[in-house]
Amino acid sequence: MRRSTTTALGLSAVCTVLVLTGCAGHAESADSSAAAHRGGSTPSASVPLSSTQLNQRLLNESDLGEGYTRKPGAPRRNDDVTVIGCPALEKLGGDTASGSGLDFARKAKVSFTYSGSSSSEVSEELYSDSAAKLSKGMSKVFDAMLSCPAYQVTSGSTVIDMGTEKSTAPDLGDEQWSQLLTFSAGGQRSVVRQTAIRTGNILVVVSGSPGLVDTHLDKALAKARTAR
Repeated sequence: MRRSTTTALGLSAVCTVLVLTGCAGHAESADSSAAAHRGGSTPSASVPLSSTQLNQRLLNESDLGEGYTRKPGAPRRNDDVTVIGCPALEKLGGDTASGSGLDFARKAKVSFTYSGSSSSEVSEELYSDSAAKLSKGMSKVFDAMLSCPAYQVTSGSTVIDMGTEKSTAPDLGDEQWSQLLTFSAGGQRSVVRQTAIRTGNILVVVSGSPGLVDTHLDKALAKARTAR
């Protein structure tokens, strides 16, 4: 089978949520998601927010409530991360099939553990660019990943079996994407929900334990919209 560098979206899910792999966070975006549900306002070009503004709009411990601890940023590692068995991901090419992150102008990210348990985690990523670019970029990646219900990701000597399943996204913002990801490695299995909401020129991606994602998605979107 041919191998290619995995998309930043899938790598983020592997590195951020599946701690059993030992993968250090190198990608910038979280999600392997489903087909977009379009609606709301028409995408309009606007100046992207700065990285500083995005960082101010990320969730923090006080937003989440008791029991949440912020995870320190993971150091980069040089292991090649590849995807096996998903031709659609191979065809995406350099702009999205890169471990350095999705090709959007600005980005910010934060991750938390809940009650000290590494198996209960939630992460948030914010991106800002023109509405049209966010829409096109995320739809392209999500559609490709959804086309592969089962494939593998390798990181160094670790082989991760991945599964994807379309999930219904909440009717929020201008566009929505969501899916469930299943990761299996080393005899362990993890299920992750990833939901992305575009509101104007901001993209909000929340990933982690399904219950935590459902609980905090509204908060993440509301704070991302807050003017600073």
